[in-house]
Amino acid sequence: MILGLDLSTSIIGMCIVDKNGDTFLQEYIDLRKEETFFDKVKLAKETILGTIRKNRIKHVWIEQSLQAFRPGFSSAKTLLTLSKFSGIMEWIIHEGTGIAPEYIGATTARKRCGITVPRGQKGKDVVMRFLLDTDPTFVVEYTTYGNIKKHFYDIADATVIAKAGFLCQQKKN
Repeated sequence: MILGLDLSTSIIGMCIVDKNGDTFLQEYIDLRKEETFFDKVKLAKETILGTIRKNRIKHVWIEQSLQAFRPGFSSAKTLLTLSKFSGIMEWIIHEGTGIAPEYIGATTARKRCGITVPRGQKGKDVVMRFLLDTDPTFVVEYTTYGNIKKHFYDIADATVIAKAGFLCQQKKN
């Protein structure tokens, strides 16, 4: 079993794929109501370690965070906070389970899964459409205004990370 994670300090997307690369579980952790950074870490730790132990996870793949500031995207402060959070989670997973998580960039993961993002389109929207069109196990909920609920985008990203992680593991073996 492989766990894919889309880490964030607001919503963490999680997806488990089985030994055949099929989706086994898709979940999310909502950290938005936690008061402090450490409250967020604590809730993420408890949930992720519980998920790993309960589902006998052998490999963990994490979406690599942005490596540089780009105008119009996240601020430098946000990037530093996310990088700090990601490092803490990597250590918690390794310390708590003995699994050394591996990182994969969003663009690389999408390519591995056969997803191409046309110029001018948002990657998250293309991933969402791809999964809705190709994965019958991927089901979303909508707001009263007909929009996809936000956490499903994080689950979609985690699904691509898990499936790309599966493909990487297959290549290694």
